[in-house]
Amino acid sequence: MKLFHTADWHLGKLVHGVYMTEDQRYVLEQFIEAVRDEKPDAVILAGDIYDRGVPPVEAVELLDWALEQIVLELGTPVLAISGNHDSPDRIAFGSRFMESRGLHLAGGYTGEIKPVVLKDEFGEVHVHLVPYADPGQVRHALGDDGIRTHQDAMAAITAKLEEKLDPSARHVLVGHAFVTPAGEAQPNTSESERPLSIGGAEHVSAALFQSFHYTALGHLHGAHYVLNETIRYSGSPLKYSITEENHDKGYLVVEMDGNGMSAVQKKPLAPRRNMRRVIASIEELERHPVNDDYVFVTLLNEAPVLFPMEKVRAVYPNALHVARQTAPASHQDAQSGVSEETAAKRSQSEPVDLFAGFYQEVKGVPLTEKRKSLFADMLEGLLKEEGAGA
Repeated sequence: MKLFHTADWHLGKLVHGVYMTEDQRYVLEQFIEAVRDEKPDAVILAGDIYDRGVPPVEAVELLDWALEQIVLELGTPVLAISGNHDSPDRIAFGSRFMESRGLHLAGGYTGEIKPVVLKDEFGEVHVHLVPYADPGQVRHALGDDGIRTHQDAMAAITAKLEEKLDPSARHVLVGHAFVTPAGEAQPNTSESERPLSIGGAEHVSAALFQSFHYTALGHLHGAHYVLNETIRYSGSPLKYSITEENHDKGYLVVEMDGNGMSAVQKKPLAPRRNMRRVIASIEELERHPVNDDYVFVTLLNEAPVLFPMEKVRAVYPNALHVARQTAPASHQDAQSGVSEETAAKRSQSEPVDLFAGFYQEVKGVPLTEKRKSLFADMLEGLLKEEGAGA
């Protein structure tokens, strides 16, 4: 049994004001081509299909196109669940009549999960689609007032599934959760992952999935396994924040033998544009070759740079963010052993130096000592007036 495991498409994603729709189409074209070439038995999509509950029209159209290609044209079943970014009702719309064509969509958790049955030469593989649900939803669906955390909720869901597992079949669970080896707290792998719980425990123990031959997870954007190699995150197909700069994006190919043992291979997806950091002075940056990547720029200039984004975008037209590298004066002084008296004098001179840098940026010539002295006198007078008024 060959399965493609993917997750966290986040269709309709907006990164620093830029819609990623064309970039998403670019990698989905590669993914669909891989489905065409490798002919998996099914594609698993483990949640966060959209980036928000009410996605833009372009995102809906992109999903419609992708599913049409995979399910109708290539005849490959798609088994998908909603994630915490999705609207369960929208994901589940029309799911009953689409199942006959091979599209299985699990929206909200209702308390009952009927497995999707796949078959190969070794027999049946039962795929259990567990959509994202917060503890309150699971508590209501199961009528169990003891469910208070995500750990409680997933424990109740998996226990209910285990009661009916067919011992003659192989079992795959598809879920969307923050899974750690023992349910311990760990930091998110990306800024673009929305917390599952505010002020409460969002983590789930990997031990809950030991009854399943493979667990296909979504939510965390970096591909990795948890506790053992049968419990895996595929990661997102694109970088959606600069904290994902070092992620290798792609999807997983899972090949399951007759005993339920899985061989997993990571397959890459090449982005239309990379997302990365650029750290340089503006003078150095302006000598870089023109590049279309999505970049987050940190300028090393001590003096202010006039119109920094315009200058950066002359070289990096798709730059998303520009900032100056700064460190608190107190931290710099402590590191270098500067005395309080020297630090105080320097703090008084900094506005003059900043103005001198600004003047040179605008005029193209350095500020004369006479004008620098005049500015310092005016600044001192204003500070004295402000102190007297206080």
